[in-house]
Amino acid sequence: MDLERREFLRLAAAALAASPWLARAGTSAPPPSGHDMSGMPQGWTGSEQIGMVLYPGFTALDFVGPQYMYASLMGATVHHVARTAEPVTSDTRLAIVPTTTFDRAPLDLDVLFVPGGGEGTIAALQDPALLDFVADRGARARWVTSVCTGSLVLGGAGLLKGYRATSHWKARPLLVDAGATPVDARVVRDRNRVTGAGVSAGLDLGLTMVGLMRDGVYAETVQLLAEYAPEPPYAAGSPQTAPPLVKAMIDDMFKDFGTSARRALMATGR
Repeated sequence: MDLERREFLRLAAAALAASPWLARAGTSAPPPSGHDMSGMPQGWTGSEQIGMVLYPGFTALDFVGPQYMYASLMGATVHHVARTAEPVTSDTRLAIVPTTTFDRAPLDLDVLFVPGGGEGTIAALQDPALLDFVADRGARARWVTSVCTGSLVLGGAGLLKGYRATSHWKARPLLVDAGATPVDARVVRDRNRVTGAGVSAGLDLGLTMVGLMRDGVYAETVQLLAEYAPEPPYAAGSPQTAPPLVKAMIDDMFKDFGTSARRALMATGR
């Protein structure tokens, strides 16, 4: 599917480069011949190095949604980075094989990304090797990004001090303990820090990054390829719209998470 997606984007780029609409938009180029990409809009192919961190107990959708979007960037290399080369198992038992390790990943990343989780995130906050990697690469990365409680890991690595950021709604208040300003929004960008809210917001975060790293038309092409036009069958996707009984169940489910996560976050000392 990855090759099919990239081929789709190549063909889309060729079509857009030749379109009268694109010419009116001020990004015209000589019409390409066949699949020749010489007429592709400038900046549609890059050479970015993208590091996506894996740790035991991460939430699969936090990782997979943004990975789909990052992997759609023509010319970019997406690294799945973990402590070892062994498969890393998510909180729903989905295993993903790393493509590189903390000690072998590129030193200078264009994008650093950290997914969230539940107990896995608390364990990650107590993993010095993981925090050292995130702090080191994040200090030099062009973009520092996360989804859900992945922002707590960024905070634990000392990367959110003085920044506005978001997280899963149950974890968002904890960002204060990382020196950040919590914001109730689907995606929050503050300079080169771009954070997403809970789980499904990873698709929004990823699409936002595609637009920032290419342009709006490119991002819209990726969105259409993904047929990303959500119409959820229920309106319980936020604490503001969920029925009181449903919210109460989630509150009870996470009654100990905040205390444990805050303790782990504060213990990092960064």
